[in-house]
Amino acid sequence: MITIRRAEDRGHADHGWLDARHAFSFGHYFDAEHMGFRALRVLNEDRVKPGQGFGTHPHDNMEIVTWVLAGALEHKDSMGNGSIIRPGEVQRMTAGTGVTHSEFNPSDVEGVHLLQIWLLPETQGLEPSWEQRRFEDHELAGGLRLVASGNAADDAVRIHQDARLYIGRLAAGEEASLALAPGRHAWVQVARGAVAFGSETLGAGDAAAVSDETALRLRSLEGAEVLVFDLA
Repeated sequence: MITIRRAEDRGHADHGWLDARHAFSFGHYFDAEHMGFRALRVLNEDRVKPGQGFGTHPHDNMEIVTWVLAGALEHKDSMGNGSIIRPGEVQRMTAGTGVTHSEFNPSDVEGVHLLQIWLLPETQGLEPSWEQRRFEDHELAGGLRLVASGNAADDAVRIHQDARLYIGRLAAGEEASLALAPGRHAWVQVARGAVAFGSETLGAGDAAAVSDETALRLRSLEGAEVLVFDLA
């Protein structure tokens, strides 16, 4: 079963400094039919103006993954970590028992475009932790690259949930596929470009919730960047 979630049907919040699109209920946007998908609880597409950002704020018992599409995002947290996240870099923060952090656009001239992802952890009360890793362009090109995983043995950042996140950048005409084990589900999110997915065309911001399927097959209709979540 495949259920399409169109970009224009997402929640929208324009705060002036921040333009945000919400795949699932978040903040002042509430939709009882879109409270998350499996362990995936938040998938926000944010655009932050130069010199602006999210001031220090708390989180607990959440796995937070950040993926920057354009520009850069500066991260600081109460664990003492500080970094700049740029395209090709995945950051994971386990909020666990509690952490505070801030996220700012450090540029005075360039906006930042990012996806912020929250997954429910498999265990409450984990010790807070942080990890960031860069994936080179050639690693992401031409297929789906595993970038975050609940399996510590995988060559990816570690998330504390039975989930895997794949990211791929596909040139026009390129195809990518992913087998789904019995009982697994998937969320497909197109970050930019357009792909053919079964009989549907998914453009930038479009998504699909997938259940009771054995495989995913995507074909890029133009240069596309796609995120695929493999979920229990």
